[in-house]
Amino acid sequence: MSPPFALPLSAGELAALFGHFLLLSLLAIGGAITVAPEMHRVLVDRMALLTDAQFNASIAIAQAAPGPNVLFVAVMGYQAGGPVAALVALAAIMLPSTTLALAASRWGHARREWRPVQAFKAGMAPIVIALLMATGWILAAATPGWRHLVLTVAAALLVWRTRIHLLWLIGAGAVAGALGWV
Repeated sequence: MSPPFALPLSAGELAALFGHFLLLSLLAIGGAITVAPEMHRVLVDRMALLTDAQFNASIAIAQAAPGPNVLFVAVMGYQAGGPVAALVALAAIMLPSTTLALAASRWGHARREWRPVQAFKAGMAPIVIALLMATGWILAAATPGWRHLVLTVAAALLVWRTRIHLLWLIGAGAVAGALGWV
């Protein structure tokens, strides 16, 4: 007879999820979304806890909801193994990066006029952009068709070349999705 509150994931699976997300937290420069390709590799390909559709839906739902960007980690954890897995995944992705960010921001603020600190900040921008592009690539590869690519390129060009506020473009993307265009 199984216990009344059996966990969908074993303790070993929860520990593996915690350990992997703990390490990903330290690589998540620019936010948790930048390590989504690695999360996909682990949750979908290696551990088979989510399907491609569940993974993409987790990101879409969390991005559409108000609140912090990192909510998609909790949604993925919940879909993979229920509330305990959601808490494990979110705690693992938040603890190291939050602690490190607090310490680094205090140190950097105290030394903000130093040339190496300014160079470090300037050098991080291309890394964050590349990680975001990798995330976009993974999400786009799992979506059939070409319309989403056209919408993405158009939105990027509009943000780059005009002064249209980003929220208008997000709203336009929501309308396009609601109408079934993408």
